Amino acid sequence: MASTQKKTTPCCAPGVISGNPTTPSSPPISAFISAVDSLSDTPPKTPSAKGIPVMVRAQTCHPLDPLSAAEISVAVATVRAAGATPEVRDGMRFVEVALIEPDKQVVALADAYFFPPFQPSLLPRTKGGPVIPSKLPPRKARLIVYNKGSNETSIWVVELSEVHAATRGGHHRGKVISSKVVPDVQPPMDAVEYAECEAVVKDFPPFQEAMKKRGIEDMDLVMVDPWCAGYHGEADAPSRRLAKPLIFCRTESDCPLENGYARPVEGIHVLVDMQNMIVLEFEDRRLVPLPPADPLRNYTSAETRGGVDRSDVKPLQIIQPEGPSFRVNGHFIQWQKWNFRIGFTPREGLVIYSVAYIDGSRGRRPVAHRLSFVEMVVPYGDPNDPHYRKNAFDAGEDGLGKNAHSLKKGCDCLGSIKYFDAHFTNFYGGVETIENCVCMHEEDHGILWKHQDWRTGLAEVRRSRRLTVSFICTVANYEYGFFWHFYQDGKIEAEVKLTGILSLGALQPGETRKYGTTIAPGLYAPVHQHFFVARMDMAVDCKPGEAFNQVVEMNVKVEEPGSNNVHNNAFYAEEKLLKSELEAMRDCDPSSARHWIVRNTRTVNRTGHLTGFKLVPGSNCLPFAGSEAKFMRRAAFLKHNLWVTAYANDEMYPGGEFPNQNQRVGEGLATWVKQNRPLEEADIVLWYVFGLTHIPRLEDWPVMPVDRIGFMLMPHGFFNCSPAVDVPPSISDLDEKENGVHTNKPIQNGLIAKL
Repeated sequence: MASTQKKTTPCCAPGVISGNPTTPSSPPISAFISAVDSLSDTPPKTPSAKGIPVMVRAQTCHPLDPLSAAEISVAVATVRAAGATPEVRDGMRFVEVALIEPDKQVVALADAYFFPPFQPSLLPRTKGGPVIPSKLPPRKARLIVYNKGSNETSIWVVELSEVHAATRGGHHRGKVISSKVVPDVQPPMDAVEYAECEAVVKDFPPFQEAMKKRGIEDMDLVMVDPWCAGYHGEADAPSRRLAKPLIFCRTESDCPLENGYARPVEGIHVLVDMQNMIVLEFEDRRLVPLPPADPLRNYTSAETRGGVDRSDVKPLQIIQPEGPSFRVNGHFIQWQKWNFRIGFTPREGLVIYSVAYIDGSRGRRPVAHRLSFVEMVVPYGDPNDPHYRKNAFDAGEDGLGKNAHSLKKGCDCLGSIKYFDAHFTNFYGGVETIENCVCMHEEDHGILWKHQDWRTGLAEVRRSRRLTVSFICTVANYEYGFFWHFYQDGKIEAEVKLTGILSLGALQPGETRKYGTTIAPGLYAPVHQHFFVARMDMAVDCKPGEAFNQVVEMNVKVEEPGSNNVHNNAFYAEEKLLKSELEAMRDCDPSSARHWIVRNTRTVNRTGHLTGFKLVPGSNCLPFAGSEAKFMRRAAFLKHNLWVTAYANDEMYPGGEFPNQNQRVGEGLATWVKQNRPLEEADIVLWYVFGLTHIPRLEDWPVMPVDRIGFMLMPHGFFNCSPAVDVPPSISDLDEKENGVHTNKPIQNGLIAKL
């Protein structure tokens, strides 16, 4: 994924795909370097007397760079050629092709010696200097393959080396490392399947008759949205690949911006076999009139709907005549004193790697190894058919990344923009590219800090600027924007913006539903919730291979009346160390200002306190569904707002890798924590579950305004901020002091802004 990079032969890759490399049983990084050296096809260069090796040749891709279009093609061709029979090869459908992310020590080695800015300090010092290999291990791809003939799901690992491997059908730059069939699962659905399902339903004669009863004879007006079946009982078992479509109907076939979701078709039950593309069940259960056509519900310009566009807003321009302040080298980003890498996967979308901050004389200080959104769930609260089965797992059942779309300057992003492309496989193994999929730009964010001295009348202001990295995806009727904001005062903010179109239901004349809001004649919007799971592989002040983090919960306590509180005004913050995974299943509590701190157990700031980053919750909620709700079998991770685990590289998705038609109870996060691994000093992974409850309003119709939810990661004793400045000054000047107080250059002209 890169908008300007040339396609090159892959040369660097992950070296380990299983196990927990950061546990105490893992080999030291010096031993790991020697092991990596043995994988090289050329002898290592002898280090100099100072232990600094001379590189044989530069590497062309970082181990964390997303797979290029060429690499995806090689991986697909290698797997297809390895099929045992022509029937197997013809039946292969490629659901996902993604990079196998390397072991953390491989990343450290790459960042230390192979890719600028070279950071030898990432590796521990060894006597005589480390032995550095001449090249990194080959990159590897992991493929999820669905066989349409056998209804089997398999996982393949392919090495993308420079050595040509002879395979059936010709020579390919790939080598199959492993393959296995995963029983009793269904992989995510694909856009090709959705299109085929829509065509099959619209060609089904009983369906056409049912639509005629509702006054619709033109099938081009009909919209069929295939939804995954979920799991409500044995009939939904993964032995069959199933979809239960929702039906909508437009009024004009030649209006591309018509809101077809404004006319839901109620009363029709359809069950589709997605393997064989046949209708298994069909029933016209009740006739509900289609909501009346209303052009005001479309999302074309107001003038085309008999209205007037707002014309009282004058142009607003964002201009950076000298260009942006960030620097980009491939997928490596530097801005102010932040640096990190950008990645992208078909399932999660945007991934932020190797987040660090350059802190003056203390050098590079890691914050997190990997940040991403790994799952989202949208359960509806209406018990009536078909709404009770709306509980989409939009990441695990569809893929946030695969549903991303191109962003447009001036609409989705403003200012001086850097775009990144994303590459995916389609269902048949071809490569598709989403241009301008990820947007990165700077934003003015108001006042960072201000103070006016009442004696002198002088005021100083520091403006805030943030760096924003984002992408937007569309899943059926809803749009989701995912944003990571990096601030000058050391904060990292994760934000999700929700917009798009409501998923509606039709009503009989005079009918109302208490499980939703009537928003137009014959039309209502059910209540529902949106939940997101952020996975944060933390590394606060930890070099690769170190496991020196712990999590502390902070709660505000009111002092009991007595000698310590004679004025009844006393309160204080109390900390609680979360010692194990079962103890670390926690919920938000605004009444106690609850938050959590990931701190380093061996690093202190200048006041002697342990350094850390705190997770500050935003608005949040828990599921309103009962404990026996069917979807909670697959979404047990929604039961708590915070989970903490010890890092394991095969624990990535909180509901398990295959939530589609998943019949297993509590798979994923709720199962992993039963190991109850110790957390007092560990390689920490935070799982933060946050969401909102959407009770639709009339103002939400016809299109959704943007709702925002998120959370903050904030420095806690991490930066050496002067106690004379309550709000940390700009990171760009944390290492500059004047008269004991940190000075802070504002954004423009390099001068302190004074009023």
